[in-house]
Amino acid sequence: MNSKKPGRLPDEVVEAFDKDGVVVLRDIFTPWVDGVRAAIEENKQKPSWRERTYRPDEGDGCEFFQDYCVWPDFAGYRALVVESPMARFAAQLMRSATARMFHDHILVKEPGNTVETPWHQDQPYYIVDGAQSVSFWVPVDPVPRERSVEYVVGSHQWGRDFKPMRFDGTDLYSLDSFDTVPDIETDREGLDIRSWSTQPGDAIAFHFKTLHGAAANPSSQRRRVVAVRWVGDDARFVARPGKTSPFFPDLNYEDGAPFGGDQFPVLCPRSQSAD
Repeated sequence: MNSKKPGRLPDEVVEAFDKDGVVVLRDIFTPWVDGVRAAIEENKQKPSWRERTYRPDEGDGCEFFQDYCVWPDFAGYRALVVESPMARFAAQLMRSATARMFHDHILVKEPGNTVETPWHQDQPYYIVDGAQSVSFWVPVDPVPRERSVEYVVGSHQWGRDFKPMRFDGTDLYSLDSFDTVPDIETDREGLDIRSWSTQPGDAIAFHFKTLHGAAANPSSQRRRVVAVRWVGDDARFVARPGKTSPFFPDLNYEDGAPFGGDQFPVLCPRSQSAD
């Protein structure tokens, strides 16, 4: 789906997001692609303490680099978050009066990487809960469908929270009451699973509770992506039974309290400052 009108998506896109929990948006962040590419290379040279890189046994050059909460530190990320119309798009997709920046997630699957991203929801990993949420998956390399993310359409409306797992297959929390992620691969014929080929400047927007997973990158091409996560009016803090991903060790919050704080600024409307 394509939108050329700055700051507003077609109504049918918002309706599809409500119903399906995921939409593809074409050519909406193209002016910010070069800046994000530069930021990724800078970030890889200067990772944060949250950096997590999976390096398979195949050797150097095959890593899956990840970092979190670095958007204020690199100009290219910061421009995408603050200067692009993403905040306005987020508010519209969430049907929220506000769009609050939650966090960014940098994902770089280098050529030859064999790490698959397992089927999961994002919501149980986080310190925030609420019905209004959206993540923008923004690639800065061409990504063919076979190496893109797959989504289980409508799974955000199942009313279930699934056990969060690290990408290496271990439990994120030692004790929790979440359901086990269903075996999506054995039930593919019974589910509506969608994925798209994307170009730099495109984005896939999806709800935090939409089940999704991604293939490895056995190709000779890089797969560099920035995911930017937003929450709406109903966001609240939630206590989890362990270290969340991303982890906020210095953040004091009360379970069930309205979500806010200086590090989670409201960027739509722009006149509203953080709590």
